[in-house]
Amino acid sequence: MTYVEILIRTIVAVGLLLLIPRILGKQTLSNMTFNDFVTSITLGSLAANLAFNATLKPSYIVLSLVVITTMSFLLSLLALKSRKMRSWISGSPTVLIENGKVMEANMKKIRYTLDSLNQALRERGVFNIEEVDYALLEDNGRISILKKDAYRLVTKQDMGLPQQAQAFPVELIMDGAVMEDNLKLHGLTREWLEKMLRQKHGGKALVDVFYAVRGTQQQLVFDFYNDGIEQPLDQE
Repeated sequence: MTYVEILIRTIVAVGLLLLIPRILGKQTLSNMTFNDFVTSITLGSLAANLAFNATLKPSYIVLSLVVITTMSFLLSLLALKSRKMRSWISGSPTVLIENGKVMEANMKKIRYTLDSLNQALRERGVFNIEEVDYALLEDNGRISILKKDAYRLVTKQDMGLPQQAQAFPVELIMDGAVMEDNLKLHGLTREWLEKMLRQKHGGKALVDVFYAVRGTQQQLVFDFYNDGIEQPLDQE
């Protein structure tokens, strides 16, 4: 097997792996279910064989990739059509804590330990299990929690405070490059951006800006190449 053949097979394998998630949808990346987990392992194994296993014809492996992708796509469609099939294909949430009580039977059924539960709670910012009213292990392996009423954060609505309208953040400068399309899409101009920069940071120019964004409250945030921090806490 020549180096050129290995190079070509590897490029084809990577290209197929980049193409397949676009066919299956973004949920495959962000919310991996049982079906997605099996599909990803199988596709990875087939792609590795396509790249390095010279005893297998590339056409056979490409055919297998197409079949696996088609099966996964059809199963996903089936899961959308049938709730019963969705539970079998994608799995279903498991209650770990109910009314503040740990559900030992459910945890034993899915082989989920208290150590794993405590770790998952800490990752959600909960260090005291007594704060949790409900906790569910979702299909994708993540944990969802509902805190007891006494431990929930107070909102503006709770306090009767006026609520301000919010907008989606708009990135204006990325990696030092002005995002002309974003400016045009929101009726903004480079001249306006320069004017606002001078008002907030006199003496600074657009070439000094590494990142700029208009936030949810229409506030402008600028980050500069030169941050003025002489002794950073962490420097690679």
